Amino acid sequence: MFNAYAAGCPMAKFSNIKQFIYDKIETGEWPENHPVSSENALAEQFSVSRMTARRALQELADEGLVIRTQGAGTFVAPIKSQTSFMAIKNIADEVRDRGHEYRAKVHHLRIQDASSQVAEALQIEPGSEVLHSTITHLENDLPVQLEERYVNPKLVPDYLKQDYTKVTPHEYLCVVTPLTEASHQIEAIHPISSVCQLLQISRDEPCLRIIRRTWSSGGVVSYAILTHPGSRFKLGGHMNFDAPKSD
Repeated sequence: MFNAYAAGCPMAKFSNIKQFIYDKIETGEWPENHPVSSENALAEQFSVSRMTARRALQELADEGLVIRTQGAGTFVAPIKSQTSFMAIKNIADEVRDRGHEYRAKVHHLRIQDASSQVAEALQIEPGSEVLHSTITHLENDLPVQLEERYVNPKLVPDYLKQDYTKVTPHEYLCVVTPLTEASHQIEAIHPISSVCQLLQISRDEPCLRIIRRTWSSGGVVSYAILTHPGSRFKLGGHMNFDAPKSD
């Protein structure tokens, strides 16, 4: 079998450069804003042309891992929170998995009448009582998500009695009413002033909003509006495809 690495082809060396930089960033040896080796240095280190080194750095920049500045060089990009749009994960676990400190700030927990929009989302009558929470999730004391959640009290009557600085709403709901289904809607928005204040961002910063509904066997459990600052968040996903079956 042909082995690209053994053969020393340009593609193998190009991949080696990327992996070398991946490893430096992942292990923390190169933290945020750390200078990355120059094209010339990488070309000499890996015995490749400068063009091959440039391509590796450009692909890393396209992936958001490094920032290239003309005249200044290449630097490790600031780490953004990343969430998969194909899975529901606990934000506290995501933050801690990155080796960062997680904290939640609860703004309010209250009972209120369902608006027509909330009622439609929860499949209840407008004006019915719903449980409403507003929580900011922080990574290293920096807000990365504003969570507005509406919960059906008939399915989760004790929702407002929990301490959401110690457990996230997602964690609690998964325990008391195991989720069977979810839907997502993703949109780019310009945040209103109250959202900017809670996320500690300026009015001109774009945000990504995820609107999520979750079901249990009893019906729609919650309707959540999750708003993320664009400069601190990115969505990612990975899919596996089955190889076509031969006849």
